[in-house]
Amino acid sequence: MRSGSVVVVLVAAGAGERLGADEPKAFLPIGDRPILGLAAGAAVASAGVGGLVVAVPNGWEDRARACVEPVDPGAAYVMGGASRQASVRAGLAAVPEGTEIVVVHDAARPFAAPELFEAVIEAVARGADGALPVLSATDTVLRVRDDTVTAGEARDELALAQTPQAFRTHAIREAHDKAEAAGAPFTDDASVLAWAGFRVRTIPGDPGNVKITTLADLAEADRRVRGGRG
Repeated sequence: MRSGSVVVVLVAAGAGERLGADEPKAFLPIGDRPILGLAAGAAVASAGVGGLVVAVPNGWEDRARACVEPVDPGAAYVMGGASRQASVRAGLAAVPEGTEIVVVHDAARPFAAPELFEAVIEAVARGADGALPVLSATDTVLRVRDDTVTAGEARDELALAQTPQAFRTHAIREAHDKAEAAGAPFTDDASVLAWAGFRVRTIPGDPGNVKITTLADLAEADRRVRGGRG
């Protein structure tokens, strides 16, 4: 990795328990390629990206390397943590000093286009502390407790977050350090940045940038690739 380049932290340390598979989600195939390989390929194909750090489950480093080396032989690998937040922190620790922008991306979104990486990077380069793609909430959103509706939410103020998300390196590191010190849990890095007082911009998301969470998602992704629509 070159100092001063944009570096992507690819989070692939999840166990994928909801898939009920015998191996972590990132290593499951879509078509004839693993999810991790597809996600890594899109990341390194993005203009301006100079390095890749992959957070993987303990003991799966060699398997991850086999998935990623065809698209980036120089990628670095770190052991992920017990939570997504911990895995991102591990990835950030491996980003070289002098890197101006870090992009965090979930390997579980293997259809993120290189252009989406480039768009969030450009938003940060133009002055934002962070940037992420979002989709508008089109359905009514309710707050529910114990199977009972407690409130409705203003839909025009809600958005669905996607990755990749780009950040100024100093900002994302500072935000994660503050969250760690406060014991504040987050499942999304843009939320960490906003909580820490930084300016986070949104850009239009891509409905095709789906996240693979369930067996149905995996089957649909496989059909998409085999049907030539990926």
